[in-house]
Amino acid sequence: MSFIQPLWPAPDCVHSLVTTRHGGISNAPYDTLNLGDHVGDQPSKVLANRQILRKHLPSEPIWLKQTHSIQVSTPNSRSPVLSRPFAADAAVTNIPNEVLVVVTADCLPIFFSTSDGLVVGAAHAGWRGLCDGILENTINEILKLAPQLSSSDLIAWLGPAIGPKSFEVGEDVRERFQEIGIHHDAICFVPIENKPGKYLANIYQWARDRLEAQGLKSIYGGELCTVQNTKQFFSYRRDGVTGRFASLIWISK
Repeated sequence: MSFIQPLWPAPDCVHSLVTTRHGGISNAPYDTLNLGDHVGDQPSKVLANRQILRKHLPSEPIWLKQTHSIQVSTPNSRSPVLSRPFAADAAVTNIPNEVLVVVTADCLPIFFSTSDGLVVGAAHAGWRGLCDGILENTINEILKLAPQLSSSDLIAWLGPAIGPKSFEVGEDVRERFQEIGIHHDAICFVPIENKPGKYLANIYQWARDRLEAQGLKSIYGGELCTVQNTKQFFSYRRDGVTGRFASLIWISK
């Protein structure tokens, strides 16, 4: 089973990894390590794939029911409902060995850590979540668990997502981002020749803008395109029916 290890200066007690599409038992088009239970794959094979992943983790991951919302799962909010997936698109924790996870196949997974490594978070950021405030909500919940810190004490890593050469969007998306103050058209929205009203969008730059606006100064990653890297990643934009890979983070005891 192969993983991607994020390159970021998180403290030694913070552990994070991203799965690839290899190492599981699912058949095409979910081949092979599909970890998404909502994409049409056989439930027994998804469960088996999750059990394969579990061998590399200190505890069972806290799987979320992701809905492109701005809801954040926290230790207090999820404690009454641990028997079923918590409806949220981000999670934070200050509990050692509690494994946070988001699953994606083009949307942007983002890891967070405080500079002391005592609080971590993971967010699933599609364009709607970025517009609506999923990153801001995640940062706020992290700082509630670390009230002695500020956003400048946080570190973020941008994981594999649809890259700026592959992410085609329309005028409606461009207008939404302009409404929230992102106007860097030369970087974020490149007009597509012979396609009026269509742009190549940069989800990494959107995220950096949102994070920097919140005061983060240490932002890493943002180089791995799911669409172009066919061997490592699932991509909904590329393949339509496909699996999901996982981004996981936890604090060691």
